[in-house]
Amino acid sequence: MEDFVKRWLLDPTVGKLIATAVGILIIFVIVRFLQRSLTRYVKDSDTRYRVRKFVNFIGYLTGMLFLGIIFSDRLGKLTVAFGVAGAGIAFALQEVIASIAGWVAVSLGRFYRTGDRIQLGGTKGDVIDIGLLRTTLMECGEWVRGDLYNGRIVRVANSFVFKEPVYNYSADFPFLWDEIIVPVRFGSDPKTAREILQSIAHELLGEYAARSKTAWKQVVEKYMIYEAGVEPTVTVSVDENWMEFTLRYIVDYKSRRSTKDQLFSRILEAFEETDGRVRIASTSMDIDLVHTPPFDLRLTSKTVKPDALSEKEDSL
Repeated sequence: MEDFVKRWLLDPTVGKLIATAVGILIIFVIVRFLQRSLTRYVKDSDTRYRVRKFVNFIGYLTGMLFLGIIFSDRLGKLTVAFGVAGAGIAFALQEVIASIAGWVAVSLGRFYRTGDRIQLGGTKGDVIDIGLLRTTLMECGEWVRGDLYNGRIVRVANSFVFKEPVYNYSADFPFLWDEIIVPVRFGSDPKTAREILQSIAHELLGEYAARSKTAWKQVVEKYMIYEAGVEPTVTVSVDENWMEFTLRYIVDYKSRRSTKDQLFSRILEAFEETDGRVRIASTSMDIDLVHTPPFDLRLTSKTVKPDALSEKEDSL
């Protein structure tokens, strides 16, 4: 028994396995210590996330190099075995390999980064983590309207960047064009309605327009794209029901819901202050009674004789 234990302890393979376990444990402890100590002094959440990810990546890389050094004398013998098993592994893990390739594409091609609002694989939300195989999103929408969080955390395979379009709401231009439609009744003053909408838009959205000009110039310089107006604009169209005023404006991609609330609140208040010169139209039918037409009502009575009535009953 003692000889067996001695031979087992003196076996080079056993020694390498023990050294591997001890080395991996030391690397793991160092990585955790660096993550906690470095991120403690970083206040910005985005920088803290990137530091933690970078330290984690360095830990993985160090572990792989350590394993390569420990088993360097056996790698040549395993080359043939790796070649035979490689085809089968590649076929069985093709989705995993595609996800890893997607991670490389996202990292190098800057499809998106943490903090961006994207739509990937049919799911829309904010990117909160980019892993080797999956991207984690805080989902928006579904049963919640207005691009607000619904509370679900969704993990989407990175391979979707090769299969479906990636919609990025905040990549090079962190603003969106949005619009609201205000129906106004016929008989209202269209000039006053336009002035009210234009004034409220410049008051509430002027800051976005000023900030977006610089960002839009950078987009025009980077891509083959035409100039577009970033100032709030009001257009009007007429149909058989009402006059339809459309307010188009630039807004931060995370503030669409709150901005619409502010706009509609101010517009309703301003329309009320016009004392009926501008009135909101309704989808319900509004009937204006202008005058009452003359009625010509004539009542006639006919006397029925009892004999005639009895004859009619007999015939029945």
